[in-house]
Amino acid sequence: MTTSPPQPSAGGRLLVGAAIVLLAANLRVAVASVGVVLEQLRDDLGMSATVGGILTTLPVVCFAVFGVGSAAAVRRLGLHHAATLVLAMILVGLVVRSVVHDGTVFILCSVVALAGAAVGNVILPPLVKAHFPDRIPLVSSLYGAALMAGASTASIATVPLSDAFGGWRPGIGLWAALAAIALVPWLLMLRRDVHAGPPSTERLPLRAIARSPVAWSMVLLFTSQSAGAYAQFGWFAEMLTDSGVSDGYAGTLLGVISGVGIPLTLALPWLIGRIGDRPYLPWAFSAVTVSGWLGVLLAPSTVPWLWAVLLGLGGGAFTWTLTMIARRTRTTAGTAALSVATQGFGYLIAGLGPFGVGALHDLTGSWDASLIGLIVLGGLIAVFGTVVARPVMLEDTLAGAPRTPDRA
Repeated sequence: MTTSPPQPSAGGRLLVGAAIVLLAANLRVAVASVGVVLEQLRDDLGMSATVGGILTTLPVVCFAVFGVGSAAAVRRLGLHHAATLVLAMILVGLVVRSVVHDGTVFILCSVVALAGAAVGNVILPPLVKAHFPDRIPLVSSLYGAALMAGASTASIATVPLSDAFGGWRPGIGLWAALAAIALVPWLLMLRRDVHAGPPSTERLPLRAIARSPVAWSMVLLFTSQSAGAYAQFGWFAEMLTDSGVSDGYAGTLLGVISGVGIPLTLALPWLIGRIGDRPYLPWAFSAVTVSGWLGVLLAPSTVPWLWAVLLGLGGGAFTWTLTMIARRTRTTAGTAALSVATQGFGYLIAGLGPFGVGALHDLTGSWDASLIGLIVLGGLIAVFGTVVARPVMLEDTLAGAPRTPDRA
């Protein structure tokens, strides 16, 4: 059952819109703030590169397990209460992990923050649909840009904050202030909650789409992009510092990767409208991603800003993939099922990316093997993106699946 919120005033819509944008800005901070100080953090807590790989793998694992697993709980709890809980978890996780002195406890605190971010990923689309049904593309673009802006700002500012306040602990802990600020509007809206989700009669179980080539192409596309993206968050800065780039510059360049994606995300609806079902966008995302990692492999300290820009442009594959979930389904049930399968299985498999990068570095003593693997992942974006770009609908590939009226 879906409960619609009361129609708000213009001021009320502005408050909800600001709350959604602030929520999105917090969802990658726990990830982005660690990557730029990972080397110092590992030294202080006694973590090997392999254990550091576990830390960089946590985001994708948490996004798979907690994001998909929380759907039923969110429907019962309500979207506003869920958003409040998300931000509280992020706040607590960021604060506590900045003061602990044990690597295992640090990882557990990171799980708390990342579990909150995982649920945040799930509730953003229904929040937009519930409050802005007439402005879905606009508000979705705004929260997508805010998500990237949060990641970019955390990447750029964490090292200067660490230098200014005496170490990596305050550098990563101060980001809890952003979560505290974002909590305020959600606390004000708790009394006017909304419960949203497709009715049970319209839901498609995962087993109904397990044999769909559309679903598996989407999963593999999402996996290829996400594995490379979270390897970037976790290891890009350390790859550069190992080649002689300063910590501050490496952190800035990691921020550039996220920042470059902001205008691209805002422009993507227009680009998709112009290009349609031709696979030019995934080909372009693949080409710039491969070029960026190839640059890091062959000349990491020569023009690192160029490699950061190329990788940032390649990150547009993430937003394009999420957009294609809706474009490759006819019904609300199909969209929900494909989203769960894509993000659930995709994030779970993608966790091998950042973990593998760290493990290969430990085994070989260099980043070369890891970078070759990342180049291959970048190439797979073009392969699976070509399949996803074809105008084949999920529902048309389901044998014997229940059919519902077109609601897309």
